[in-house]
Amino acid sequence: MLSFKKAVVAAAFILTTLFLITRRHPDPSRSDVGNYTPADAPPHDGPKPEKGVEAAAPVTTSSSIPLDRTKRPPSRQLSMEALSRLSLSEKLAYQFPYDLETKFPAYIWQTWKFTPASGEFDDMYRPAEASWTEKHPGFVHEVITDRVAVHLMRHLYASTPEVVEAYESLPLPILKADFFRYLVLLARGGIYSDIDTHAIKSALDWIPPNIPHETVGLVIGIEADPDRPDWKDWYSRRIQFCQWTIQSKPGHPVLRQIVAHITKETLARKEAGTLKAVASDDKVVAFTGPAIWTDTIFAFFNDERYFDMTSSIRNITWKDFTGITTAKKVGDVIVLPITSFSPGVDQMGAGSPDDPMAYVKHDFEGTWKPTSLRHIGVITE
Repeated sequence: MLSFKKAVVAAAFILTTLFLITRRHPDPSRSDVGNYTPADAPPHDGPKPEKGVEAAAPVTTSSSIPLDRTKRPPSRQLSMEALSRLSLSEKLAYQFPYDLETKFPAYIWQTWKFTPASGEFDDMYRPAEASWTEKHPGFVHEVITDRVAVHLMRHLYASTPEVVEAYESLPLPILKADFFRYLVLLARGGIYSDIDTHAIKSALDWIPPNIPHETVGLVIGIEADPDRPDWKDWYSRRIQFCQWTIQSKPGHPVLRQIVAHITKETLARKEAGTLKAVASDDKVVAFTGPAIWTDTIFAFFNDERYFDMTSSIRNITWKDFTGITTAKKVGDVIVLPITSFSPGVDQMGAGSPDDPMAYVKHDFEGTWKPTSLRHIGVITE
């Protein structure tokens, strides 16, 4: 008969053996897009304009492109000293980690001079603003004023004061509005839409039903697809992605890259004394607007940190999106056709606002926009 002491030892041995045999080991093949530690994702040098079919980068016409399947590293707390040695891109990745499998946050973000509750809110924008609440019951819908936006950015980016400095240094309201959308989506996720944009369908209908939401982290639309010889006279890119409406999960690498790029560029121009020279409309497009947004997305599509480069024959370029009429999935990004976010322009293959693929309608004639941006998306003869 075993003594009590020997029985305790035997029981402990049996329990330890069972634990070692039956415990689950993490699957090294499972990971999510973009969930990299700073060591896994070196800082990006900034988006580069598309160069056509040149380099040996991934391309496919299928609905999904292979993604980098590195193991998700365990999260860890970094000391203040360690954080101070990180690049801005690494700080943003640490501060706003990306989790592909999480749900899209039920936020709708807009920015304007006044809130809808103010008597100074322009009545011409009330139907558009109200449409987002009507189509999205249960969502938190915030119209952030310029005054509140400064304090919100200081709160969200307190750990990266260079980002706050860049935001506050931008000399034009439209530059701040552009930067705001990237900043708020990187930190909190959800939907950003310009104040003069109507919601036609709920964002719950934007992603095709056959695509699981846990495989999508960013939803964008095509602003312009000008298939004509003189397209450069009207647009800065052959395919231009719109940024008046964006849906994202927090921490998406595209948002991280564009925030880091604009921050560095702003502070460099400030130090050189050239920041206030960004006063003409065409410079806005390339600095914070749809041109740099488009470049950043194409840079992501051709980034070996997120995509399998082994079977590629050329870069992903505008040729992979021109003329599309249904949603196209590239990695964890859904690219919607021009009808979805630019219906009713009567050109470039865009359908009418009554088209089943029409999701939002943007007012190109907004009086708050610089003159050259009021007709972006509409080519007149």
